[in-house]
Amino acid sequence: MHILTQLAKYIFIILMLLFALKDYTYYTKKDDESRRRVLRSQIRIIYLMVTLGYVILFLNDRSILTAMLLASIWVYFGITLVLYRIIYPRSSMLLINNMLMLLAVGFIMIGRINSDQALKQFMIAAGATVVAFVIPVIIRKMRVLAKLRILYAIIGIVALVGVLGLARMSGGAKLSISVGGFTIQFSELVKISLVFYLASRLSKNAGKRSVVIAAAVAALHVVILVLSTDLGTALVFFITTVVMVYVATGNPLWPAVGLASGAGASVLAYQLFGHVRQRVTAWRNPFAVYDTSGYQIVQGLFAIGAGGWFGTGLCQGKPETIPVATKDFIFAAICEEFGAVFGISLLLVCMSMYLLIVTISMTIRNRFYRLVAIGLGTEYAFQVFLTVGGVTKFIPMTGITLPLVSYGGSSVVSTIIMLAIIEGLYILREDEGEQLFERTKERRTEYGEEI
Repeated sequence: MHILTQLAKYIFIILMLLFALKDYTYYTKKDDESRRRVLRSQIRIIYLMVTLGYVILFLNDRSILTAMLLASIWVYFGITLVLYRIIYPRSSMLLINNMLMLLAVGFIMIGRINSDQALKQFMIAAGATVVAFVIPVIIRKMRVLAKLRILYAIIGIVALVGVLGLARMSGGAKLSISVGGFTIQFSELVKISLVFYLASRLSKNAGKRSVVIAAAVAALHVVILVLSTDLGTALVFFITTVVMVYVATGNPLWPAVGLASGAGASVLAYQLFGHVRQRVTAWRNPFAVYDTSGYQIVQGLFAIGAGGWFGTGLCQGKPETIPVATKDFIFAAICEEFGAVFGISLLLVCMSMYLLIVTISMTIRNRFYRLVAIGLGTEYAFQVFLTVGGVTKFIPMTGITLPLVSYGGSSVVSTIIMLAIIEGLYILREDEGEQLFERTKERRTEYGEEI
């Protein structure tokens, strides 16, 4: 068992490195068949990764639940890949491969720490994927989406006010509401509604009045989150607003004003909230407050240090000693057992996801959908930055989860829906390209006939 585990840790690293490399070489391929070969090899890597991981977990715990979960993951991945090819032949399979790889890493690491959480995560991800299959159709067919900005604003504000009024304090913040035995973190879903509101407001008119109104509505979202002391999500909303306003206007003055306001708000939050002061103190010198607020950071740093470059091996470390290791500190747990090389490769896959989203946004002619893609991409990338930055003590902890990898039903659902929206935009881009080609062809034909 020990020999298998030690051998497997190098196999995991090689698989993740190969997967990340294929992400970045995909667009260097000149023909469709070469690109399909890259995609097929990525799928094989995903299946090898999750199979090897769960075989080791099964040998470690001998649980029938682990074996059943592996079989269920195989079926879920297969159905997802097949249905996307059948229903949406023009979809970006590279985006789907990246999503499944991140889910695979999450299933393995969560299953290593808590098999019950892994089962729940799998069930939620599978359910969200079923819903996500409908979303590209909605994006392509419902042109009215660009006109519903008032609805988006109402949904977001009402949801956040509901959490502020009804949620219980957990970890120093009001984050979620329990409904019928399920815990729902509405701020994860509001991430989508806020982006749609800003895109709707700024796509038709990016003048001063529209920018001020958009900023005011976004600021109201942020203020409600601050009152709930959900400062991590508030920061994500703030940065997303700044980026979208800049992209919509092209005026560097707006982000400068926004960042200056954000800096002032950060100082004010430090003065008003003891929760914020504790996190800043823990960030500056976690060892000085090891017995209190610094414990989680120190345990995370110990875990990363123990893993070194190549990791201790799956089931050979002690990630369970890290508080909430399956959530906002899952990157530390991954680095402990899989190693820093694996962790860096994982971040390269996350970066590839963001670059793909940005590429899609740059090629969409519809201004509303272009802003939607920019907003969702910014939220994804900044959430990764906050998670990894907090774990590695680069920035103070924010309590943000690593998308698709960390345990958390609301986070997984919102991220899968976000990626489904991006898929819809990718397909829409293909439609626009085909329509442009047909119009150009018609004009050339008419011109030739006239001559």
